[in-house]
Amino acid sequence: MRTDKVSLRGRLVRDMIRNTMDSAMGRRIQTGELRKNPVEPAWICPPDYDYEIVEQENFVMEYLRPVQVNTGRVVLQLHGGGYIGPMKNIYRDFAVCYSKQSMGGDVLTIDYRVAPEYPYPAALMDALTAYQWLLEEKKYASEKIVIAGDSAGGGLALALAMYLRDHNQKMPAGLVLMSPWTDLTCSGESHGTNFHRDPQFGNTTDNLLHNSVYIGEADPKDPYLSPLFGEFWGMPPVLMQVGSEEVLLSDTLVVADKLRAVKSKRRVSVYDGMFHVFQMALRLIPESREAWEEVGAFLQILYGIRWKPEGKVVKRVKSGRNRG
Repeated sequence: MRTDKVSLRGRLVRDMIRNTMDSAMGRRIQTGELRKNPVEPAWICPPDYDYEIVEQENFVMEYLRPVQVNTGRVVLQLHGGGYIGPMKNIYRDFAVCYSKQSMGGDVLTIDYRVAPEYPYPAALMDALTAYQWLLEEKKYASEKIVIAGDSAGGGLALALAMYLRDHNQKMPAGLVLMSPWTDLTCSGESHGTNFHRDPQFGNTTDNLLHNSVYIGEADPKDPYLSPLFGEFWGMPPVLMQVGSEEVLLSDTLVVADKLRAVKSKRRVSVYDGMFHVFQMALRLIPESREAWEEVGAFLQILYGIRWKPEGKVVKRVKSGRNRG
């Protein structure tokens, strides 16, 4: 692992998160109280995009498309939030980023059902419905679909890919996973080694990661719930990004080792000094900018786009773990 210095802005944002999580408000965030009922201003769609709300029987989808552009490419985005949090504005901003990084691709983001009202497998079934909608209703080719997710959404994206493989359905072109939560037993080594380092989920087990209400009556080691315990043959190319400070670091590294063991194409980058889903900083900190540029480079390869991203993509891990 490289020991690059963390940027000044990166440290400031990381410390701000740590201070927030140590406050009374922080505990409300950790336990999900604020995640269930976010108070946000109305999101303003950029003028060069069409934005459509698509209602399904059990959930709502948000369909973002560049105006007068039809590339045939689409990203299916599965948001984070510990399986208890709803869709939020940051994921609408993420959708714009995914569209730009795929050079004008469309983005479908789903507000899937969440616990405790809707435990497993509600989120997985909603993600499956959205994927099938892209194939059957909108006629996207499976090789033009990329499934992306962060945190719980990252684990859900991996679980969906496993479900598609196991049920002989068309596979997507690839997966983009940001700080994926792949082990709901929370038994990874980094839960110990990073316990006092993680600014968001460290120093306590009284948070949304432990004793997840999404599990319900299921076995927490069910691969469609905790894909880390699944089989990794037949997976599409995967990009995984994670911060070195996270208690969920093992959720990425163990999956990376299992992908390598079956010779699956994967690229794994550990960003030194970074926190859970640091990509939410967008262009505020250098590490987040680099991560989004890396996403663009990965999408370029998957889609066969001849495009050179702005700036230099700096990989934070130079070991064999970040090579597919």
